[in-house]
Amino acid sequence: MKNIDMRWSVAFAFVFVLAAAQAVAAQSEKVKSAWVLSTVSGEGQPPGYVQYQDYCSMCHGTGAGKPGTMALQAKYKGAEPALLADRTDLTPELIKTYVRNGISIMPIFRKTEISDADLDAIAAYLTRNNKH
Repeated sequence: MKNIDMRWSVAFAFVFVLAAAQAVAAQSEKVKSAWVLSTVSGEGQPPGYVQYQDYCSMCHGTGAGKPGTMALQAKYKGAEPALLADRTDLTPELIKTYVRNGISIMPIFRKTEISDADLDAIAAYLTRNNKH
């Protein structure tokens, strides 16, 4: 009798683990990435605008709760614009260094997260207003 009970317990445990594994697999198929790109149209916008919206605006955009904008606002206290898109003193090299290496509360972004081509486009967008 104990052998039969033990077999049923093992069988039940096996079925439970199998069902849990299938549920996790189904969930992972739904979520391909935690990074969600925007659906912004680039029509009529400068080069790099879409990439900036996709990768940067969630932290460096306008509106409440943007940690990058809030950090720059606290740092510069109005001496420089807190919005990166309004700055005229950034260089492509500086932008790329901060993106790849992080700074303060900003994390690093690997080439697998933001490609070199997308980073070049972002740098072009953020330096579009610089005096050359």
